[in-house]
Amino acid sequence: MISTLLNDPAALLAMVAAMLAAGALAGVISGLLGVGGGIVIVPVLFHVYGLLGIDPDIKMHLAVGTSLATIIPTSLSSIRAHRQRDAVDTGVLKSLGIAVFLGVLAGSAIAGMVQGAFLTGLFAVVATAIAAHMALGREYSAVTAGLPAGPLKYAIGLFIGGISAMLGIGGGSFSVPVLSLCGYPIRRAVGTSSAIGLIIAVPGALGFMVTGWNAGGLPASALGYVDLAGFLLIVPATVLCAPLGARIAHRINAGKLRLVFALFLLVTAARMFYSLYAG
Repeated sequence: MISTLLNDPAALLAMVAAMLAAGALAGVISGLLGVGGGIVIVPVLFHVYGLLGIDPDIKMHLAVGTSLATIIPTSLSSIRAHRQRDAVDTGVLKSLGIAVFLGVLAGSAIAGMVQGAFLTGLFAVVATAIAAHMALGREYSAVTAGLPAGPLKYAIGLFIGGISAMLGIGGGSFSVPVLSLCGYPIRRAVGTSSAIGLIIAVPGALGFMVTGWNAGGLPASALGYVDLAGFLLIVPATVLCAPLGARIAHRINAGKLRLVFALFLLVTAARMFYSLYAG
């Protein structure tokens, strides 16, 4: 199938265009909403790898691993743009960083022991609840004024890192609403989330490289479950477009930004619920 595609310029161009478009959209979403873009990249890569004839048993692993790798430069670009606007809270990173990292390690291990349907349902339920709060609550309708102290703070970090690793995303889908619930303005939550995504993506991508190193049926361009060809196609578009999303985030009304994020989560949750129903 791969050789057939390479001999068909039109099909090859369509595949490249799909990856570039996914990268551009992921970049804008990363800068605008503080997410790593995996929610866009994973399904696109999953479909492309299906067209390439990649073994169904590994194509999701390959899509998730490659997506996590692309989140690294995307997050760096988004962080740079948000730091210029003083929207990255280093105190939050120091408080949550280690817990998030440990959560990534735990989540990666757990993901290999549970059914995919469980993870899909978990994501959909949590995303729906968060979206309802973001859409119906006011910007400062927080549960606490700042991150809680003690074990609860570390539990939050473990949750963000663990869930994000299990679902193969950069973490913004959870860290933005969590920080908002803790009283952080939405723009600062989005900027800080970009940095949290980097903490998740680096060990996550390395883990997928290691676990897939001896897997069979991988394309020649893959290092474990990270496809360098997909990475090189997607990353330039994400890096170029992430600052655009950050500029939009700092120009539109904060209430509208919360609504955009809520709609983003609702669409994602609906897609997850539908996949459970259709599957």
